[in-house]
Amino acid sequence: MTASRTDGADPAPNPHATAEEVAAALQDTKLAQVLYHDWEAETYDEKWSISYDERCIDYAKGRFDAAAGEQPLPYERALELGCGTGFFLLNLMQAGVARTGSVTDLSPGMVKVALRNAEHLGLEVDGRVADAETIPYDDDTFDLVVGHAVLHHIPDVEQSLREVLRVLKPGGRFVFAGEPSTVGNFYARWLGRLTWEATTTVTKLPFLREWRRPQAELDESSRAAALEAVVDLHTFDPSDLERMAASAGAVQVKASSEEFAAALLGWPVRTFEAAVPAEKLGWGWARFAFGGWRTLSWVDENVLRHVVPRSFFYNVMITGVKP
Repeated sequence: MTASRTDGADPAPNPHATAEEVAAALQDTKLAQVLYHDWEAETYDEKWSISYDERCIDYAKGRFDAAAGEQPLPYERALELGCGTGFFLLNLMQAGVARTGSVTDLSPGMVKVALRNAEHLGLEVDGRVADAETIPYDDDTFDLVVGHAVLHHIPDVEQSLREVLRVLKPGGRFVFAGEPSTVGNFYARWLGRLTWEATTTVTKLPFLREWRRPQAELDESSRAAALEAVVDLHTFDPSDLERMAASAGAVQVKASSEEFAAALLGWPVRTFEAAVPAEKLGWGWARFAFGGWRTLSWVDENVLRHVVPRSFFYNVMITGVKP
């Protein structure tokens, strides 16, 4: 089984945008998407602790099950929209959710990494550089369309969902997870900003200098953060996302949400990891971060889900079916 690029005319990745390109991207959201995600592609898995082993296989399958409920598996052919490095689809394929797959992303760098990951895993996957608002596949092609943290990057979400329904076969399902809620995004951004400011300020002290990343890396992260503000276009209330999917033509539409206490830990942890040298954070830190997230996720699911409104949780998931 192999991973392959199906369109030889795909543009090449551009991982080192010039200052002029960044300035232009501030006025052009789709250019910003390409530059930001090309810049992140080669380090994205490391940044977000993404793997293709049991840990992330279980996580991806858990998100799928939480959104869609129990489904007859496997789906024959699946598409991941805005694939990034392939995290969601490749791990779902390893979990037995789909036999074959296709990946698309506006970023050539992300498609390149996703296909490389698929090849290393021995998965049958093809890929295209593509705009989510005009998916380059024929009508009635896929049994399943998935995406993780992609809808909030798309200018016209409802148009993209119409395209998803077009390429799905009748009765086919879509599952999107990892979308930021409006309330969750507010507290996550503030937590991330405060953690970044505190960490980069404290590590200026002479006895903590070795915990400070080189200034050039911090400056590059700040430029990326400026682009991130341009590429993150939407936040969602679960009810609004349900109405959007139904308006696009989907049936059996259902939104759900997760991560409240887990997000309050997760965002400071990820920001701290981005601000200090990676070699300073060993196995003990990784155990703390993952173990803390798992524990608080259990609290979210078994306790807080019953008392906290779904709009307060950070991650929103949506599923629906093509009539």
